[in-house]
Order: sequence, then structure tokens, then C-alpha cells
Amino acid sequence: MFDFILKPLGWILQQFAYLFNGSFAWSVFMFTLVVNLLMIPLSIKTQKSSVGQMRIRPKMEALKKKYGDDKQRYSTELQKLYQEENISMSSGCLPMLIRLPIMLGVYQVVLSPLKYIAGVSTDLIQKATDLAAKAGIVNNTAYPEVDIINNLGHKGLASVSNSISQEMGNINFNFFGIKLTDSPNFDINIFSSEPGKGFELSWIIPILAFAAAMLTSIVSMQIQKRINPDAPRMGGMMLTMPFISLFIGFSVSCAAGFYWACSSLIAGAIQSIIQIYYNPNKIIATEQAKDLVKRNKEERSIKAKKVNTPE
Repeated sequence: MFDFILKPLGWILQQFAYLFNGSFAWSVFMFTLVVNLLMIPLSIKTQKSSVGQMRIRPKMEALKKKYGDDKQRYSTELQKLYQEENISMSSGCLPMLIRLPIMLGVYQVVLSPLKYIAGVSTDLIQKATDLAAKAGIVNNTAYPEVDIINNLGHKGLASVSNSISQEMGNINFNFFGIKLTDSPNFDINIFSSEPGKGFELSWIIPILAFAAAMLTSIVSMQIQKRINPDAPRMGGMMLTMPFISLFIGFSVSCAAGFYWACSSLIAGAIQSIIQIYYNPNKIIATEQAKDLVKRNKEERSIKAKKVNTPE
């Protein structure tokens, strides 16, 4: 149903993989970097809109005091104020509305890498799926392709392994020894030496996603605190996100967790730079200085006209 979105995303990831000698990890990183770089103009627009809202806050408070009891009138006057000040009320949502379908699309693509990234034919995938199910090597029946890749050497897939390997080409799903097609299975007995229990190398990916989200949250909070000390404190919510990332990281394949980590780091770094460069206090102070200079020029001009006008 959504192949018109997923296939182009998969093709782009495939091309990036070819550029980096078949590395799927580098493909995901570069794709995430390019997407976030393309989003910079929208992010800047959002930041400027945020600055504009800070600038007109006194006027908004005045409207609230004047029309606070009349919600409809207050809403009308507030909308009129936004139009007069050339501030978009929806610009803050636009980047998220664009980023969300891309994020969900990449998530679907990395769960079906044979179809969307490696370009393996649908018939061959279906045949491999049937054989894998018959051999009992499919853990996720909704997305069996990851299990197929992990078990290409299994005797139950012997009749399709060579064909799939040939169509996959040189695409490599390893990341410093971690198979990004694996799914981390958390076990509370970390130090157990029993097979299938204890620490697994794949745990590094959700931990990386957690660390990336935590670093991004801490940096963002520090920037917000320095830029706008009077802003409502959202530390609790922002520090909750890393734990959500950790939970998600243990619920999906390493490929999806790796994408989540890359997205947190890259998007967080770019947003931090934009917040520092487009510092609301500096921009507002600059605009106020310009307005003051403009008013002084107008006053001098009026005085000069009065002096030069004959009585």
C-alpha cells in the first residue's frame, strides 16, 4: 500500500550503501545526515517563528487580559496579531509533519531490507519466507526478512540462499561486529554464561540510542536554559525520551535502533547549532535596536522639517 514511499526510500539507502562499499550502517548515517541537512531551512523558519512568539509575548499577554473572558474574541484578536507580525502559527509543526513519515518509512524499510534495500524479487522473498516458516526459523512473522538474512546458511533455506545472496550483492549489514539484522533480547541476568542469556553484543545499539537521546536532551535543556531562563521547565519530559529510546531499541531490530541513534545525534546537533545561532534574545535585541534607530531618524526628520518650514 505504501510502496510508493517505501521503494524510493529503499532505493536511496541502496545507493548510499553502494557509495560506501555496501555498508548498510554508513548508508543509514549518510541518509539521515542528508535528510536533516535538507530540513535546515524549515528548522530555521521554525526557530524564527519561536523568536517571533517571544517578541510579541507582551502583546499576547495584553490581549489575554483584555479578552481573557471572551475566548472567541481572544482567538480572533490573537490570529490577527500573528498576521500583523507575519508569524505563522503552524510553522513549528511543519518539520515534524515532514520528518515523521520519513522516520516511519525508514523504520519499515529496515524491517524489510531484502525487498526495499537489496532489491530481491518478491517471488524469491515469498519462497524464502515459506521455507523459513517451515523450518521454524522465523521469529517475526510480520517481518520475516531479517530472520531470512540471519539464517541464509540454514539447511532449510539451501535452495534459495545462493539466489538471495547474489541479488543482495555486496550489501553488508555488519557494524563493528554487530549484525544490524539482529534483534536485541534483553535478559536481566547480564552476567549469565548460559547460551541465549546474558550480555549480547547487539545490546550496544539500544544503549547507543539511549546515550544519543540523553546527550541531545541535556544539551538542548542547557541551551534553552541559557537562551530563555523564563521558559517553562520541560526537563522531566525531555529526560523521559532517552528511556523511551532504550525501550524501543530493545523492541526492534538493531537496524531500526541504529537509525534512531543516528537521527537523535544528527538532528540534535543541527538543532542546537540553529538555536545558538538564532538566539532569540540577540535577535530581539537587534530588532529593537533597529526600531530605535528608525524612530530616531524619523524624529530628526520631523524636527528638520519644522526648522526649515517658514512660519
